[in-house]
Amino acid sequence: MSTGRSPPAFFLLIFLLSIPFLIFSGTPLPGPFNLPVSALMLVCPGLAAAILVFREEGASGVARLFARVADFRKIRALWYLPILLLMPGIMLLSYAVMLLSGRPLPAGPFVPYLLIPVFIVLFFITAAFEETGWMGYAADPLQERRSALFTALILGVVWAAWHSIPWLLLNTPVWAAGQALSTVALRVLIVWLYNNTGGSVFAATLFHGMMNVAEFSFPNYGSHYDPVVTGAIAAAIAVVVTFLWGPETLARWRRAYR
Repeated sequence: MSTGRSPPAFFLLIFLLSIPFLIFSGTPLPGPFNLPVSALMLVCPGLAAAILVFREEGASGVARLFARVADFRKIRALWYLPILLLMPGIMLLSYAVMLLSGRPLPAGPFVPYLLIPVFIVLFFITAAFEETGWMGYAADPLQERRSALFTALILGVVWAAWHSIPWLLLNTPVWAAGQALSTVALRVLIVWLYNNTGGSVFAATLFHGMMNVAEFSFPNYGSHYDPVVTGAIAAAIAVVVTFLWGPETLARWRRAYR
């Protein structure tokens, strides 16, 4: 039981901690990717979780919270296939759909193969700040009261709302709507992976990292990424996963109970 943990307090604290980053969200960070200052909001879920856990459990509780990022021993080898390959597969399918529909794409799409290992390490670290909060703090108390699917939808909607201001400032409303759909659908997949790996925050973090790796590997460094296409594909996969594993736990393979 996740005694004393309050998802509503966690959500509120994330938004409060994000205010300074949102104020300067239109300012670009130095570097080749032209990321806005709001990208640094990624620290807020982990920071919010750490503050709340410290209040209830002290420094030892915070240490236990962050130690969950390394709980890879929970994961059965087979589950590394969707953790590592599902998101690249979604992006590859997105590229194929865009290509077949006549969308303007680079004739020779540049995929930075040599940078992919660097991306994996970098985006794992950044994803750890988020998933320590979303899954390490909030997921279990939500699932004690609600179904896994309902938990995933709550987390996904809050996750999307948290990102909505930077999305709308830097992109069109249609782009933002597609990204919101993608975000909610991918949270369903993260909860599915989490529940099927014994509650592994490492699994959630690695998949989240692969989301960003796949997007930045899309031509060119994500400049041609279309969240409307990707969101539709991710949503379809989330529906299939929910049907096969069941909305209550997202971990009861349908064929095993016939």
